[in-house]
Amino acid sequence: MAGGLHSSLRPPSSSSSSNNSFTYRILLLLTLLPFTLAAFAFVLQWRGGVTDPSTRYSAEEHKFPGMDSSPPTTTTTSKVMRSDCGPLLSHLSPSFPYNRDWKFHYQTDLKPKIAITTSTSASLEQILPWMFFHKVIGVTTFYLFVEGKAATPKVTRVLESIPGVKVIYRTKELEDQQARSFFYKPCNYELFVKQSLNMEMAIVMARDDGADWILHLDTDELIHPAGTREYSLRQLLLDVPVNVDMVVFPNYESSVERDDIQDPFSEVSMFKKNYDHLPKDTYFGMYKEATRGNPNYFLTYGNGKSIARVQDHLRPNGAHRWHNYMKTPNEIKFEEAAVLHYTYSKFSDLTSRRDRCGCKPTKEDVKRCFMLEFDRAAFIIASTATEEEMRKWYQEHVVWGDKTLNLKLLRKGILTRIYAPMVIVQGLRESGVFTSIIESASTSLSKDNFLSSIVSSNSTRPNDLVASSRKRSKVRESQATVRKVLQFTDAAIHEAAIPPLPSPGVDDDDVQES
Repeated sequence: MAGGLHSSLRPPSSSSSSNNSFTYRILLLLTLLPFTLAAFAFVLQWRGGVTDPSTRYSAEEHKFPGMDSSPPTTTTTSKVMRSDCGPLLSHLSPSFPYNRDWKFHYQTDLKPKIAITTSTSASLEQILPWMFFHKVIGVTTFYLFVEGKAATPKVTRVLESIPGVKVIYRTKELEDQQARSFFYKPCNYELFVKQSLNMEMAIVMARDDGADWILHLDTDELIHPAGTREYSLRQLLLDVPVNVDMVVFPNYESSVERDDIQDPFSEVSMFKKNYDHLPKDTYFGMYKEATRGNPNYFLTYGNGKSIARVQDHLRPNGAHRWHNYMKTPNEIKFEEAAVLHYTYSKFSDLTSRRDRCGCKPTKEDVKRCFMLEFDRAAFIIASTATEEEMRKWYQEHVVWGDKTLNLKLLRKGILTRIYAPMVIVQGLRESGVFTSIIESASTSLSKDNFLSSIVSSNSTRPNDLVASSRKRSKVRESQATVRKVLQFTDAAIHEAAIPPLPSPGVDDDDVQES
């Protein structure tokens, strides 16, 4: 014990002393370093060298859709309006990374290259949101066969200023070809023939432009590319096996909850799902409640729309399908993706459809004009009823005003909420894209008019010779394409094509048994 006490009182060795000294230095360094860094940061921030991240983005500069009810700011710079929308919409880009900061001048490097063709008489208020929504999800090329409002100079001037858009005017040659068709009938039948002929021409143009896929879509329809990591039609098609020629988008139908909808793409979020995306027991078990006394489950068509690979011998098979002259195409259906059909979503759709047709409002005559029962009933009401009677009929047959029923069908999966198109269109509108494009085209038109007036005042040429050469070349291109296509469209039109068809009914035993 004495030895142990002696050893504990022995002076520490030099080795132990050096270890303690090193430990003290480390502790001192770890203590002083945070204080030094904090002091350095304080000095830099006090001098303005560091920006506080919390103040970098202000609520005034970066608003999300719905945060501000003031009208959007607009820019009339031609460069920004034509192709570079990134600065206008950069605050939304994280939600859609595949869109490259909302820049719409990237047609050359996107794969697959997707083209949409449509036949339209709509106004810019409908066409621009429809078009730019599809640009956002990856469509690069649009073939617009225009007539009516869509063919007016002010509208076509705007459309032709947008990259990737080709405007095709209705020519006398095309009208004559349509009139010779044995299938020619007025109204919806007439539209059916127009669409088939226009789709034939679009195939030719899509091949020339190097498109990989082509889709026929009306301007009251939006593609809903569900089932992919990104909300992207391109990503959806990249996952399609190479041996598949065509893919069907089952259609969902808009279910409006008010009778005063003005902008369906921005105001409608509830849709009725297609038979193909529902369990049979649910579909047929809830059929009566989902139909609400209307002739069919859907107000209009129920057989969806298909997209086709651009390849040899491709042809339209009606406005809803494609076919091939030389083989039976391999066709599949998307399990989640759909086409959203905004049908009769505005009360004015009743009268606008009536005004386009010259049929008599009788049960016998409307069969010549319309393929689907609801269209026939709506035409008769719009032609014979008062404004008050029409609105009452619209509320009973179109508007989903029963919240209890809506909730029940939502829980059963018959109805569904889809917000993505609404958010995208609202974001585009609030960023000023649509108004800026219109203003830019108007500015360009004013300059061209001024130059034309100078030329005409200093030349003896007639006024028609100083018309826009760009416009003339587009018309010539359209006419050349018409001539090229009409050489082989007769056989196509005379074959039995798939028309818009209703969804399966409760009496379709073969569907229930399959």
